[in-house]
Amino acid sequence: MYKFLWLCLFLVGSASTTCAQQRQNMNNKQSNHKILVVYFSATGTTARVAERLADITNGTLCAILPVDPYTSADLDWRDSRSRSSAEMNDSASRPAIEIEKENIADYDVVFIGYPIWWDLAPRVVNTFVERYDLTGKTIIPFATSGSSGIANSVAMLKRSYPALNWEEGRLLNRADERTVRNWIDKLGF
Repeated sequence: MYKFLWLCLFLVGSASTTCAQQRQNMNNKQSNHKILVVYFSATGTTARVAERLADITNGTLCAILPVDPYTSADLDWRDSRSRSSAEMNDSASRPAIEIEKENIADYDVVFIGYPIWWDLAPRVVNTFVERYDLTGKTIIPFATSGSSGIANSVAMLKRSYPALNWEEGRLLNRADERTVRNWIDKLGF
């Protein structure tokens, strides 16, 4: 009987040690990189995903804020004269942003999140990418969308900024913590 109890205690102790070691390994893996989670969110959807991503990666959260915030009328994609339509129809459009991230050089991994507009990243994301030197950093896009996939927006970002080290992006619509954590684990962070 005592041998059986000792065996049970040994197995429980071993399992606890293994779980604790796995948690420690995960924390060590995350702490090897200084992560910045940058995002633009017009309606709050992408912001919620970015917050979850920053929490899971122990990353620093940083919003890309347009100097002139978008109104509901600005976001009306059915109106060809709306601000978002006009910006997306002009590949040179670079809306002014308020973000002033002084220490971006301190980060080695930068997640960039955005809603997909017209199958692309909003032009305000281009403003961010062009304002800061992201050379030598691992750039990982993530997006939210009501109808589009992320592939074309990532392909356009890679084509527009070929000198940057882009990883594959991920569409994170309604992504729960488990989905985000699994993606981060696959990326090796």
